[in-house]
Amino acid sequence: MTRTLILDSAVTGEASVSKRLTAAFADELRRRDPKVQIVSRDLGANPVPHLLPETVAGIRATATTEAEKAALALSDELVDELRETDLLVIGAPMYNFGIPSALKTWFDYILRAGVTFRYTENGPEGLLPVKKAVVIETRGGLYSEGPAVAMDSQEPHLRTLLGFMGVNDVIFVRAEKLGFGPEAVQEAVDGAIAELNGCAEKELALAA
Repeated sequence: MTRTLILDSAVTGEASVSKRLTAAFADELRRRDPKVQIVSRDLGANPVPHLLPETVAGIRATATTEAEKAALALSDELVDELRETDLLVIGAPMYNFGIPSALKTWFDYILRAGVTFRYTENGPEGLLPVKKAVVIETRGGLYSEGPAVAMDSQEPHLRTLLGFMGVNDVIFVRAEKLGFGPEAVQEAVDGAIAELNGCAEKELALAA
């Protein structure tokens, strides 16, 4: 049985295309396997608190104050949740050419030296057992090809963050040109859902 963690990060609630797509993917996983375990965390609606001067030592050094210990406890909770995950699904809208701050903050709590990665003589090594990730990217423009590729700080950043902690088997599903009108939106959403349905079929077949 595949245990799936779905992270939403849009701040636009039910108007979010990325949230619509993660929900469609979850529905397809359940349709194919009613026993699939799905855990959802909406970082847009319930954000992880940004690290502050009074909390950062809980993640980066030694927790001594109550605020630092609370930050460490939250980090441990998020890491444990991830360690129990077989398939990580991330809904990531593009905000100002990058990822939402709520998603970046989640990574700030997850990326911990000696816990989710370590440095070796051959460079950094990821320590997470997560088998695969599916990243659903939504963009107002076209960034996967053409002149705007150089402006994409979303996908390269996510690929680096995931790879740093050992999640290297990543599928990126893109819904682009969402700012080009209703027809473009429908085409992008339909294409992304078709691709996600293929991912669901493949992942559940591998887990069988």
